[in-house]
Amino acid sequence: MKLCRKCGSRIEDIDWRCPSCGDNPGMIGGFIAFAPEEAQSNPGFKPEYFEALSKLEEGNFWFRARNRLITWALRRRFPAAANFFEIGCGTGFVLSAIAETCPGLRLFGSEIYSSGLEVAAKRIPKSTFFQMDARNIPFEEEFDVIGAFDVLEHIHEDEKVLSRMYQAVRAGGGVILTVPQHPFLWSRQDEYACHVRRYTASEVRSKLERAGFSVTQIASFVSLLLPVLAVARLRNRRMADEFDPLEELRMGRGANAVLAKVMDLERLLIQLGVSFPAGGSLLVVGTKPGTTR
Repeated sequence: MKLCRKCGSRIEDIDWRCPSCGDNPGMIGGFIAFAPEEAQSNPGFKPEYFEALSKLEEGNFWFRARNRLITWALRRRFPAAANFFEIGCGTGFVLSAIAETCPGLRLFGSEIYSSGLEVAAKRIPKSTFFQMDARNIPFEEEFDVIGAFDVLEHIHEDEKVLSRMYQAVRAGGGVILTVPQHPFLWSRQDEYACHVRRYTASEVRSKLERAGFSVTQIASFVSLLLPVLAVARLRNRRMADEFDPLEELRMGRGANAVLAKVMDLERLLIQLGVSFPAGGSLLVVGTKPGTTR
């Protein structure tokens, strides 16, 4: 069900015109824009990184390993899902992996920056995209699964986002999240990425439960490489002003291949039920009580 972004009324009109207040979202770059005032600039991210990220993601071990973990969780936890909505889809790299591994799903994506949507739409042309602020999701019980992958840490009002996700997902469906873990790993990398927090497992669990979700899985990942990550982040704290936030994504083919193998082993262990006590990131799955229609 569609909801008016202004007054919250239910909308039946195919073009999003609200019957109560008359609001009708415009378009930016060919995408319906629910938050046009924030489409170009806001404090949550630096849009100039989109082009660089789109070139680095496909060859970087971390992005590929995260995709494999996400698609595994989606197929395992929500095998009957018919649609999937990613909030903060960025360049569309995760959606492209889901499109490949789950070809029967109807895919939707949103991004606050219109420049990110342009990149994502080229990667997954059959998906539907919206320009949207995650704090105001204009849907009610519309999607089987909603994902937010390394998004919540950019938003001060993360609990508001979770409550809106709960509103937008159908009963029996749920959410899949990834977030950076361990506040002690905070470094200049987080600052340049416009993060406002790193999570503990207990924090993300309690926030999901307050939103109404039942937490069915919390798994640390980037666990086998945690010592390497910790050293890199400590080094970042000591670096001079010429710090390059994308440096750790640029690495030689050999190093990238070795780290990819380590992440493959880690994923296999997680799939076998191994629970790592710590890791650079968290994978979290929550379900909305009820029966999927």
